[in-house]
Amino acid sequence: MKNYTIDAQGKKLGRIASEAAVILMGKNSVKYVRNAAPEVKVAIINTAKAYIDSKKKLDKEYVTFTGFRGGINTEKLGDLIARKGNVEAFKRAVYRMLPSNSLRKTMMKNLTITE
Repeated sequence: MKNYTIDAQGKKLGRIASEAAVILMGKNSVKYVRNAAPEVKVAIINTAKAYIDSKKKLDKEYVTFTGFRGGINTEKLGDLIARKGNVEAFKRAVYRMLPSNSLRKTMMKNLTITE
């Protein structure tokens, strides 16, 4: 099992998330196969010191749908960070960069994010 550590200090949210997603999928490895999750652990540290632009905090929206009529919920990135912290923003960014198949859940279990 390989361990990777990504330091988010001074870096942008999307760059860190895409780097973590590539490692979690195993695309940086020679032994890459699409139908198996690699045995890697990724740790993202210093997320509180990451650079998130103030315009992105105001403009970026997360949209969820409950399934009922009128059940669309939107939340700005700034509100999400105020409510749950930078960890949740990084978790959602990496989650949405992974392929939406049955391996996504196991890949996300190999990700740890700390402020």
